Amino acid sequence: MFDPATLLTFISACVLLAIVPGPTVTLIVANALARGPLAGILTVLGAQIAILLMVVIVALGLEVVIGMMSWAFFYIKLAGAAYLLWLGFRMITNRAGLDFSGKSDVRSLKDSIIQGFVVTLSNPKALLFLGAFLPQFIDPTGNSTAQVLVLGLITTSVFAFLDCIYAVAAGQTRRFLTESRLSIANRIAGSLLIVGGVWLALQRKA
Repeated sequence: MFDPATLLTFISACVLLAIVPGPTVTLIVANALARGPLAGILTVLGAQIAILLMVVIVALGLEVVIGMMSWAFFYIKLAGAAYLLWLGFRMITNRAGLDFSGKSDVRSLKDSIIQGFVVTLSNPKALLFLGAFLPQFIDPTGNSTAQVLVLGLITTSVFAFLDCIYAVAAGQTRRFLTESRLSIANRIAGSLLIVGGVWLALQRKA
């Protein structure tokens, strides 16, 4: 379906894109700092579910979907930004996000997945980007839908791997922090989320 040179170029591009921090990476790092590596990894899971959904949308016909939803993209983006700001403010102003024991309950772990999904899905620029990026590597003589799905799976795999590195690295730093320093880390995590919310709100339509 794809020649080795095309795949290598595509994977290299995915790696370069994945290492650039954005709102989703900000959330991953913040959750890992606040509740440990597992919370960060589950945030990655939620984010990748959202990306897979976007890939399916691209495969089924991006232009049609954008034509139906373009009017709502601005409000979806603002809702995602507001959600990040709220999460950041909550982390800074209370201790609910802290887990000094290193163990997280089922609810907090579920919240991590939901947060990753909502923040990633609320960034319409990601959908627009996938719609512009994936078709560049498609062979027009082949099945375009199948090719987009394969490329989408490769994209999510690369992003998931590198995002998990962010999550584990941020989560492991907790081992070297005292309880008082963890409180500071919680404030830093909240501040990162607020920065991510502002970043998302200021993004212009591609």
